[in-house]
Amino acid sequence: MRPLRRRPKQLTESPSLYRPSTSGTGLALSSGDRRRSRTGPSRPGATATGTTDEPAELIPLADLATESAADLLTRRRARQIAQRLSVPRPPRDSRSRRGVGELASMSWSGGSDELDLERTLEAIAGNPFPEETDIVVRERVRQRRSVVLVVDVSGSMKGERVRTAAATVGALAGELARDRLAVVAFWSDAAVLVRLGDQVAPLAVLDLLLRVPAQGLTNVSFALETAARQLAGVPPRDARVLLLSDCVHNAGPDPRLVAARLPRLDVLLDSSGEQDVELGRDLARLGRGRFRLVRDHRDVAAALTAVFTD
Repeated sequence: MRPLRRRPKQLTESPSLYRPSTSGTGLALSSGDRRRSRTGPSRPGATATGTTDEPAELIPLADLATESAADLLTRRRARQIAQRLSVPRPPRDSRSRRGVGELASMSWSGGSDELDLERTLEAIAGNPFPEETDIVVRERVRQRRSVVLVVDVSGSMKGERVRTAAATVGALAGELARDRLAVVAFWSDAAVLVRLGDQVAPLAVLDLLLRVPAQGLTNVSFALETAARQLAGVPPRDARVLLLSDCVHNAGPDPRLVAARLPRLDVLLDSSGEQDVELGRDLARLGRGRFRLVRDHRDVAAALTAVFTD
């Protein structure tokens, strides 16, 4: 693997990870209080999660019910993206666990006793020697994806770029309402804004993103590690990560090593300012996903549709 085009800053302390608080009122600092002892490796560049016994609120979720924090322009962009967006449903997968998902008609394989009589009669009509595969039954098959949206809110993604990212997430949150969705915002640290499977309104997700100040360096590696932990236990065929970033990785270990361990990683790279296209392409290739360039919110819908085509 060739060296990174940029030489990222080597970290002397583990990045901080913010998670939803147990009270459900905000995001609590679960690691990153550098004045306290922490668990995990202490070697430079390490990204293990640490702990602190003094949680701190980062974003008060309760405020979302009483005040509007969203940028009106970003909301309008989210609606424009959503109107143009057409994310295909995942194909039916007969290997999925029975009893979970939507009912579908399929050839009997020894597991279901709910006969689809009409389809079966059609299959055996005129066939004096029907086989087992001609028997059509109704089974529940999974058609839900588990998707982690990883959004760059570092200092290089300020202004229009972070608005485009927030609008993208707001639009996707509505389009993927039938799937299990998680949202991770990152800079030199990371915050789990929505845990996998939590039900959050699309505009509330947009509000959350806009409340995280664009700041700090860009640690893509830690963000992808955080996404991988969200997908722990999810079958690889149902799991994917979508990275929204300029891919200007300038802190922490090489993110390509993490990308190769993900079940699938797609990359939407904002090309409106400073960018690292080479790294973005590498991440998508190693993550067995797709890579798309977007200049502004008008490019997003077509790029997302292409990314979710398979």
